[in-house]
Amino acid sequence: MSGHSKWATTKHKKAAIDAKRGKLFAKLIKNIEIAAKMGGPDSSGNPTLFDAIQKAKKQSVPNKNIDSAVKRGGGLEGGAVDYETIMYEVYGPQGVAILVECLTDNRNRAAMEVRTAVTRNGGTLADPGSVSRLFDRKGVVVVPKAQETREIGEDDVLEATLDAGADDVNDLGESLQILSEAGDVVEVRTALQGAAIDYDSADVEFVASMDIPVDKDAAIKVFKLVDALEDLDDVQNVFSNVDVPESVLAELDADEE
Repeated sequence: MSGHSKWATTKHKKAAIDAKRGKLFAKLIKNIEIAAKMGGPDSSGNPTLFDAIQKAKKQSVPNKNIDSAVKRGGGLEGGAVDYETIMYEVYGPQGVAILVECLTDNRNRAAMEVRTAVTRNGGTLADPGSVSRLFDRKGVVVVPKAQETREIGEDDVLEATLDAGADDVNDLGESLQILSEAGDVVEVRTALQGAAIDYDSADVEFVASMDIPVDKDAAIKVFKLVDALEDLDDVQNVFSNVDVPESVLAELDADEE
């Protein structure tokens, strides 16, 4: 789940230890196919494809799988699937707003599975526009502080990316999150490369304009709902405006020990 504030830290840690590697691989491959279909199979002239490939490589997706996905999406070999993007708007526990981004070849199946996951886990489907108005499309680049040759700080990434369109930098603990306008994410990523700064991911995401803090019980329910949604094959991303305070995160961590 992608979000803002405290949850961004949790999301990044969660992604780093995601045990559902087969499901993660499938989602990354979908992104590559779509990027190749929309902008062509040449990653040097298709920045969206370039970033999709880089993200897959960072998650150790085999090169042969990546190459096949590029060829399928670019129409260079058979087996391509015609995917469409669908966005579902959801209200979760304690009024938390959730956007569910699906990439599917079967609209009816996606709708049924999302509806079932939402209703079984304490959420409600919202009217179009009621949730999405609470989010802005932003470029989001995540940079690990620990680089091969040095430690990176906020000043380093701001100096490298401010002229490229970076608006804000958030400290995620072991990483830094750079926010920009959606159209500037490629420039920000390119500026980092020019400054010899490695990055973990560079995506366009929905970032909440205002977060909703939750207590422990609500946090557990929200996490359960989000996990159920992320388990669905057609779901690519889940975005939320939930803000889990550090004290609540500490309680949840203690319960797991």
